[in-house]
Amino acid sequence: MFKKNKLLDKMRRSKKGWRFNDVENLYIGFGFEKYEGGKHTIFIHPDFPELRATVARHSSLAIGYIQVAIKLIDKLNKLQRR
Repeated sequence: MFKKNKLLDKMRRSKKGWRFNDVENLYIGFGFEKYEGGKHTIFIHPDFPELRATVARHSSLAIGYIQVAIKLIDKLNKLQRR
């Protein structure tokens, strides 16, 4: 549990320089399931299927992928508190 929160905090501080594996570890750590597509991977949370993200499998990711990940995790945390 500590590892995923630490990774999320690091992403909040700096959105540059992250790799696919980092984002994958974040989503998996928060319970998302992974589905492989052509050049992308889709992450969907099993309890909240409206929480979904598509991530390109590149060595380094654009800032937008990190921003989406942070927003989705924040939404997940709010939904789980209800």
